[in-house]
Amino acid sequence: MAERPAWTVKDGVVICEYFEFSWNSGFAIVQKKKNIVELHESINKRYHETALEVSSKSTSEVGKSISAFSLKKNGIFLENMFQGAKKYEKGGPYIDMLDVAPKEAKIDERHQNSGKLLAFVCGDVEWPLNPQTAFYDYLYVKTLISEFGKNLELTEYHWFTDIEFNPKKSINCQARSAAIYKLIQTIKYFDAISDMKMWIDFHEKYVKG
Repeated sequence: MAERPAWTVKDGVVICEYFEFSWNSGFAIVQKKKNIVELHESINKRYHETALEVSSKSTSEVGKSISAFSLKKNGIFLENMFQGAKKYEKGGPYIDMLDVAPKEAKIDERHQNSGKLLAFVCGDVEWPLNPQTAFYDYLYVKTLISEFGKNLELTEYHWFTDIEFNPKKSINCQARSAAIYKLIQTIKYFDAISDMKMWIDFHEKYVKG
């Protein structure tokens, strides 16, 4: 058995819950898709609600198209923008990461040998590390709007998952970010992405998991 998180909008805020399901071991895509099905069945069993897998492994074209390895802004992948924005004690931001494959940017050795992560730099704005996922969520939502606009149809999905995400190893998750987009769309508050302060205020108020 395994346990993984999923995100939804409830009572006007984004929350996270964990669901237990039978785990299919192995690195093959077919195994990962089996795990997605198992996780979504666990969600449906508890709430009788639908879920969307947001990743390159998704069985849904929508889920694939809004994954961090698919989303682009001005021809640059979201994953590259995030990795290239990191400012460390001994270097960064490394803007050359914008020009490589997303997976290459993610595993670049400089993430390991540049010392402590200090901030994120986006344009001429330096973002703090807290709230922990605020910068990634901002970058994701802004890129999603740039790619699909403000009317991406997600209303048929109640929950958002990312089978590759392991909360013991990572903090940021595209499934959380997708749930935030849905909340913003629901409450019609796209002004939240106007600047850093507005976004952080929004994030602290509305993102609870």
